Amino acid sequence: MKRIILFALAAILFAGCATAPKINWQARVGIYTYDQSVMDFGPPDKVAKLADGTTIAEWLTDRGYIYATPDYYPYPFYRRGYIVPPPTYVNRVPDRLLRLTFGADGKLEAWKRFYR
Repeated sequence: MKRIILFALAAILFAGCATAPKINWQARVGIYTYDQSVMDFGPPDKVAKLADGTTIAEWLTDRGYIYATPDYYPYPFYRRGYIVPPPTYVNRVPDRLLRLTFGADGKLEAWKRFYR
């Protein structure tokens, strides 16, 4: 019975640790097309077509968020007879974006990950 429980726990642990493989964008330069990117990621959030036929497309890969962390006081903080709550620090995690640049032939020329 102990072996079954141990095996079940190990299976759950290893099943939860699987992650998606990272994309090697440098290997896709000159091969990957705009149509393939739309099929993989959906329509881009922003797209611009330049006069020379170059297409620049941006996808939002991770949405940023805001969170607050209160400062820690081991005792109540009194000011003029009132209990004052500790100060709170607001932190912001920026959006993560992917910008792909395609040439006039529709093939990937450059890529860039950035935060905004």
